[in-house]
Amino acid sequence: MKILSIHSDFIEFAPVSKAIPSAEDIEGCVKEVKNCLVIFSTVEKSDEKNWQEIAKKTVAEIENIAGQVKEKKIVLYPFVHLSSTPSSPDIALKTLKEEEKLLKGDKYEVYRAPFGWYKAFDIKCKGHPLSELSREIRLDGKKEERQKQAGKKEFKILALDGKLVDPKDYDYKSGEKNFKIMVEKEALGKESKGSGVEPRYIKFANKFQMDWEPMSDSGHMRYGPEGALIMDLASDYSLDVVKSLGIPIYHVKGTNLFNMKESAISEHAELFGDRLYQMEVEGSQYVMRYAACFQQFAMIKDWVISYKNMPFGAFEVADSYRLEQSGELVLMFRIRKFQMPDCHVFCRDMSESKKWFTEIHDKIYEEAHKIEQDYEMLINLISHEFFEENKDFFMNLLKGKKKPALLCFYPPGKDYYWKVNIEYNIIDALDRVREIGTVQIDVGNSKRFGISYTDEKGQKQNPIILHTAVIGGLERYIYAILDKAVKNELAKKAPSLPLWLSPTQARIIPLSKDQLEYCKKLSDKFEGIRVDVDDHDDTLGKKVRNAEQDWVPYIIVIGQKEVDSGKMTVRIRESGEQKQMTIESLSDEIKKKTKGYPFRELAAPILLSKRPLFSG
Repeated sequence: MKILSIHSDFIEFAPVSKAIPSAEDIEGCVKEVKNCLVIFSTVEKSDEKNWQEIAKKTVAEIENIAGQVKEKKIVLYPFVHLSSTPSSPDIALKTLKEEEKLLKGDKYEVYRAPFGWYKAFDIKCKGHPLSELSREIRLDGKKEERQKQAGKKEFKILALDGKLVDPKDYDYKSGEKNFKIMVEKEALGKESKGSGVEPRYIKFANKFQMDWEPMSDSGHMRYGPEGALIMDLASDYSLDVVKSLGIPIYHVKGTNLFNMKESAISEHAELFGDRLYQMEVEGSQYVMRYAACFQQFAMIKDWVISYKNMPFGAFEVADSYRLEQSGELVLMFRIRKFQMPDCHVFCRDMSESKKWFTEIHDKIYEEAHKIEQDYEMLINLISHEFFEENKDFFMNLLKGKKKPALLCFYPPGKDYYWKVNIEYNIIDALDRVREIGTVQIDVGNSKRFGISYTDEKGQKQNPIILHTAVIGGLERYIYAILDKAVKNELAKKAPSLPLWLSPTQARIIPLSKDQLEYCKKLSDKFEGIRVDVDDHDDTLGKKVRNAEQDWVPYIIVIGQKEVDSGKMTVRIRESGEQKQMTIESLSDEIKKKTKGYPFRELAAPILLSKRPLFSG
């Protein structure tokens, strides 16, 4: 399938004469559509065997383009001239009708130009960077073959009494609603009621200047000053979190591009699967890394390591690239380029690795609770034997959190490099399952990359490696925080960011211009706190509303009474109260609440009048 999309001010078309005897009836045909996304398409000979799958994949791409150009009206226009090998007319018509059926609903207005006619048409393209796009839709034959060979995964629920229960037969207890949602989605294939609904968190992300980058490939994001500040703070914090584990953590940095001619790289990439970003440079094939693994392993293989140095961790916030399907892209959650705070913990043996696995597991839950979220566990395993041999270990993980877990046993026959991989999922405000934190035991890559240590007897050994993103990918971590803000809003509470992440922690509002100089001097007294001043020539009510819309945690109103008394009238977003405070008491309160979290300066000038109008 080949398509050409034109974001248009209008398209007018008129059937002139039949191109084939079986041309569609044109009675009642719409002949003009304004402000629409026009999809010229050709179904090809190679699409005929899998025309329904091609239709689904094409619709996913159309929805992706429509989302980027923010268009709700779609015109499907059959256009045989995009390919030299078009399909038979009957298959082409079936495919177009299937696309029309899949697109129709509450989300889009869908129109289709008549099939089988020579048509005159007039179109006006809007002319922005995304107004003209071409796409070639293909099924991934290798992926389909791997799926056929892989076999089925087997799911069991591990209850708190140690019994393994078929997901269809499990008796859910009080308080296990979220666990049930995860089980139904992962094990039983049921989609949540929130699928296809426009999520509220996207407006919150846009508020803080986090959005798609329309001039890049699909699935790539951009961050304005406030969004960049939030991401930088989260990055700083991710390093602090792994350092708090209590073992040496070595912060490293590296490249994103790795040569597929290196056997360790190609083998690891093959095990990873289908979502590889690849490119050719001077005749060689390269892969963009999808986590920090390549760089850390390529570096650590050159280190001289003793058993006395272990355990230790290597850490990097790695630019990571995964070629997610365009129809499955979700802002902040499923994206093609993201920032992964990847930590690898190198352990001497399985016993030591299980000890630190448990420590990381506890830390992952601790961090979720700090942002007022909770996790449901999906434990992926490569064999029943490993589970039975380590059942006490898994039961301790469950009992520590007083939660059952869903086990997923992968089919045998593949050379997995890991033994166990836990996905930690929140259930978001739309009842969708969202993986955030992870940890896994890797028994294969130290040998594959040539990483070794010298044991007590002077013998070379390959360490076991724990992979973890304790707080999750940075974008997903912020996603979880924004999701909590949505949940607060649904509970009639003021949505907010954690104080340490708020781009502005306190805003000073002068009652009139007479207090402006005092307010500027006052802002200088807040050390280690992000404070700005609203010096716009607006009413007090509008300034306060703007601060509330910006989710400013502390709003300080300064009139002549406050200038004379040295006290401040402070509106506190978290509690909704208003009280008199001194600069010392407010500073102490903010610093107490942000203790242990990183700090960075304001992302823009202190005076609001000096800032441009930022967009996402």
